[in-house]
Amino acid sequence: MPPVTETETLQSRFREVKARIAAAAISAGRAADSVLLVAVSKYAGLDQIRELVVLGQRDFGENQIQQMLQRSAMIDEWIARQKAIAPYAVNPSASLAVTGKLEIGCVRWHMIGQLQRNKAKKAIEVCRLIHSIKDLRMAEDLHELSVVRDGTVEILIQVNASGEGTKSGCAMPAVPYLIEQIETMSSVRVRGLMTMAPHSERPEDARPTFARLREVFEDVRRDGVAGPHFNILSMGMSHDFEVAISEGSNLVRVGSSIFGDRPAGGAADDDTDAHTSAEGESADTHYGGETLADPRADLTDLAGGTFSPIIDGLPDPR
Repeated sequence: MPPVTETETLQSRFREVKARIAAAAISAGRAADSVLLVAVSKYAGLDQIRELVVLGQRDFGENQIQQMLQRSAMIDEWIARQKAIAPYAVNPSASLAVTGKLEIGCVRWHMIGQLQRNKAKKAIEVCRLIHSIKDLRMAEDLHELSVVRDGTVEILIQVNASGEGTKSGCAMPAVPYLIEQIETMSSVRVRGLMTMAPHSERPEDARPTFARLREVFEDVRRDGVAGPHFNILSMGMSHDFEVAISEGSNLVRVGSSIFGDRPAGGAADDDTDAHTSAEGESADTHYGGETLADPRADLTDLAGGTFSPIIDGLPDPR
């Protein structure tokens, strides 16, 4: 029997995660494709990212602006090159079947780390969704920058739903008031809430944190604090995403379960807070307002399944 290659291992891990997400959604009484998967790629190699793109993954999370900018440009260049050489491949029909589903800008990049104010301008050039806004000051900066670009930046409010002193985020009682103020900004759109549960060997320990955030999310929607675009509840990482989905999450961030164990000494690869240095960005690795091409025209991925719903089409989490 031939040895298992890294590519085969990556494919199997990716498909297993997708299957677990679908099963958790069905168990929660929701559609199998109702949860968006963001593959946390900050420890991944570029070849691994390209392989997932071929398999149909479109959403990737990074926690440093510089790495995100570099990878965005490299992936777009790779897509352009593949489309150019496809007609001349040994098997042109197979190559065209792959490249026909790829377009420049089809990969959506998510900023999952703490955003430095002096990196905000670069962030909105490439970010599809910024997951870590926790105060009015950063939202105001993003608004001013987006007005100049004549665009809109979409964000999630990071909430400290566990109450841990080591976790950053908006305090839960302040969430509606922060959203009210941001909603007055024409160039910033609050798409939802994000939290991280305390790390534990038992995924069930995360349930109270996820339940608390879901209650705040539902309160904001019920009270009309945010508009109809407020529809993303981001909870769950590699070790607890199934519990998060059962509590209403419709966006999960998964890193090590797809790409394998993180480097020795690295913190959890899908943890926003664990890598934040004093300057506000990850100390371990290098991570828009503009409208991106909508890939919904073809929802069939290259592995024979379907894409997770795109950010603009996420349904109510419960």
